[in-house]
Amino acid sequence: MKHLKSTLLASVLALPLAAPAALAETPEGVLVVAQNIDDIVALDPAQAYEFTSGELVTNLYDRLVQYDAEDTTVLAPGLATDWQADDAAKTITFTLRDGATFASGNPVTTEDVLYSFGRVIKLNLTPAFILAQLGWTPENVDQMVTAEGNTVKVTYDGDFSSAFVLNVLASRPASIVDSALVQEHEVDGDMGNAWLNENSAGSGPFTLDRYAPAQMVRMGANENYFNGAPEVDSVIIRHVAEAATQQLLLEQGDVDMARNLTPDQIASIDSEEIKVETFPQAAVHFLSFNQKTESLTPPAVWEAARYLVDYEGMTNSIIKGQMDVHQAFWPKGFPGSYDETPFTYDPEKAKAILDEAGVETPITVSMDVINAAPFTDMAQSLQASFADAGINFEILPGTGSQVITKYRERSHEAMLLYWGPDFMDPHSNAKAFAYNSDNSDGSYAATTTWRNAWAVPEALNKKTMAALSEADPEARLDMYRELQKSVQDSSPIVIMFQAAYQVAMDDDVTGYVNGATSDFVYYRLVDKD
Repeated sequence: MKHLKSTLLASVLALPLAAPAALAETPEGVLVVAQNIDDIVALDPAQAYEFTSGELVTNLYDRLVQYDAEDTTVLAPGLATDWQADDAAKTITFTLRDGATFASGNPVTTEDVLYSFGRVIKLNLTPAFILAQLGWTPENVDQMVTAEGNTVKVTYDGDFSSAFVLNVLASRPASIVDSALVQEHEVDGDMGNAWLNENSAGSGPFTLDRYAPAQMVRMGANENYFNGAPEVDSVIIRHVAEAATQQLLLEQGDVDMARNLTPDQIASIDSEEIKVETFPQAAVHFLSFNQKTESLTPPAVWEAARYLVDYEGMTNSIIKGQMDVHQAFWPKGFPGSYDETPFTYDPEKAKAILDEAGVETPITVSMDVINAAPFTDMAQSLQASFADAGINFEILPGTGSQVITKYRERSHEAMLLYWGPDFMDPHSNAKAFAYNSDNSDGSYAATTTWRNAWAVPEALNKKTMAALSEADPEARLDMYRELQKSVQDSSPIVIMFQAAYQVAMDDDVTGYVNGATSDFVYYRLVDKD
């Protein structure tokens, strides 16, 4: 943008957030981002579980293996240059990268890896369950993860493949911390947790220079980063809660990027100096039918429903820019996704399916929905389009907690909701959409299948577990594609859309990467021409 240039970084931070400011330009070499960051609870990778926290951890830390900015679909070497998997022995041996250092200057050693993994399990904070899937406990983790020379041997206990284990080890809690630095700041046996929630001890492309809760985050470039120093000297993320204020700051040149603009604001931008980039996100949105409701149990109802969603109508209007048509449970852009979209809005075909199966209409069914845009608008669209085939929805709006509580209790009839993976492995969603080995009321499972009381056919259960344990990586992904096609063909869960995320930025900003999850937000390739 061609504005009067301010050379004082302090002026950027001091600008008022609610009133127009003098035209300015952000400092050279500094990326200034306007974003709502009040969700941050923790920055310690052993505790961080919020969206913004995930973004920061990714930019401050490395893992042994990781999905990197240059291609977020490829599992790449991180602090390990190579690895050897032995599925029979249930081990993976990693060779550490020579010369890698933490931002402190301390070398990255095998001791740091052992400490980091053990620390997550022993602290047992929110994300610890991801690593605990490998059969690790506070009592055995020191035997399950061992080192010799510059190699680390990871042993796991479970009937799953090494490909699954690698994806677990590429997740947020598997970040490697500088053990010497962290132990210097341990207080009362907290393994440095309090200190790491305000500081960083990683080897990533950035260091945490300053964190002021609900105010700002400043990250400085790690010039010694093994994958090359970032293009910018620093990234400043300003907490700006109001989307309107974010837009104002961007249009005035006081920030380089606005992360939380609404679709209406995006549409209102009228400047050749601002561009908008759209990034597919991991959340898939679906309509589901509780199989405790007798009228919703015929498979013909499930099939007809797939032709009663006005996919294009919604994506061209009420959810334009927010969602894209996607009809399979694993998100597009992730390895193993199934991207075919065979269903279109066709009420005549839906009626024919119901008639041929002898399903009596009209059917009246309540549909729970979160009482917020765009969900209520989507519910009204579904109400109108399903009525064309004699399926009449009674919309029950509620708070997010009310809706999810009913879902967990299996007390709903129909549900309009969304689902996102906990980490980058297709089993994370396959277990949710294609597996339910015990459908009894007392066997709670955090899956869409159990919550909709769908007793998944045993053949599909077996295929899900077979994919989990398949040793050949490509064959495994093919198995997940087949699982998605099966669920797409016949299931009481109608997957409709995949979330999309729009970011407005100065036209001079290039190289920003916003992958499908918060763990895939990267600033190290960003440049300001």
